[in-house]
Amino acid sequence: MAASFFIAHGSPMLAIEDNRYTRDLQQLGHSLGTPAAIVVFSAHWISRTLSITSTNDPYETIYDFGGFPRELYEITYPARGSVKVAAKVAQLFEGNGIEVRRDSRRGLDHGVWVILRHMFPEADIPVIAASVNPLLPPEEQYRIGQAIAALKNKNIVVIGSGATVHNLRAINFSADHESDEWAEKFDDWLIDHIQKWDTVSLFDYKRLAPHAQLATPDYEHFLPLFIAMGCGDASRKARVLHRSYRYGALSHMILEFA
Repeated sequence: MAASFFIAHGSPMLAIEDNRYTRDLQQLGHSLGTPAAIVVFSAHWISRTLSITSTNDPYETIYDFGGFPRELYEITYPARGSVKVAAKVAQLFEGNGIEVRRDSRRGLDHGVWVILRHMFPEADIPVIAASVNPLLPPEEQYRIGQAIAALKNKNIVVIGSGATVHNLRAINFSADHESDEWAEKFDDWLIDHIQKWDTVSLFDYKRLAPHAQLATPDYEHFLPLFIAMGCGDASRKARVLHRSYRYGALSHMILEFA
């Protein structure tokens, strides 16, 4: 049976870097073998109605960023979609009262391809990209994950792609592999309550977690965590597979929900 994961997609530069985090992403991909498909909820695809890609064609690679080296814009990740898998995903959502729209034209944004390029470099696993809605509270994000938990029984990996700490205004580029104290305190609190599966506190993180406003000004990057966690609701077992930081205020985290 596959698992669900929360994975930080970091800076687009991660796509061409070789460091401890990228090596752990590669190791995770290797450990997963050959999944039947991968469903990725990306912080960089926002829509009011939950949307999923539905195509059998290779995806266009979306470069949804600017000011980076030319090398990044030459990368392609030509994974194919799967109309059949998209139909299964849509059926689960609709069966749980969640409206879903199928998109046959959308490509893969960097919230998807940056991490998958390391995990599955051959781009030979069918991918379904999914949007997020920052207008929904954590409880509703969790319910979205619960709705598709059955995908794991079909060897389909579910990933929430974002960041636990993502404050671009607080970034210090001279502190490359360093972390701000407040960032670590936020993640310490978060991990503790995730491992206790204390959803009551987690859903109220804005009020209860230390430095929550500093850590998560971009809620769309944080909310995929609740989707991935909701997908693991049946077993309620969580593991931290990686934790590191860049520039003080950007986290690299991999959380597994078995």
